[in-house]
Amino acid sequence: MKVCMVASSGGHLAHLFLLKDFWEDKDRFWVTFDKADANSMLKNEKMYPCYFPTNRNLVNLLKNTVLAFKVLVKEKPDIIISSGAAVAVPFFYLGKIMGKKTIYIEVFDRVDAPTLTGKLVYPVTDKFIIQWEELKKVYPKGIYLGGIY
Repeated sequence: MKVCMVASSGGHLAHLFLLKDFWEDKDRFWVTFDKADANSMLKNEKMYPCYFPTNRNLVNLLKNTVLAFKVLVKEKPDIIISSGAAVAVPFFYLGKIMGKKTIYIEVFDRVDAPTLTGKLVYPVTDKFIIQWEELKKVYPKGIYLGGIY
């Protein structure tokens, strides 16, 4: 199984890094910002830098859509996993069109209100993981697994 791990740097990336027991034995690659924290955390990992800022930035959304197409065609992952933020959107939509499985993990600090990225990718996500039961009201098909932390 080949896994694409996509997230903005900072807390979103740290969130995915906590899933190391899952991804460490998989063929994987990462898509994140070319920033000091990401470069340090992923120094021995295959990483594709994406364009930022991403939130409400249409130019970088277009650039990241082109990047997503190129990376997904080249790498051919079986599954795309993200915990946000906006860089996940083009990867999930193009991934869905290409027949890839998608897993989105809504961030821990959202107890009863959705993130913008969560709302955007929810329609095309195969498994939508929530960390608070209260989010079932917002995401009815969400799978409550408790906190990752």
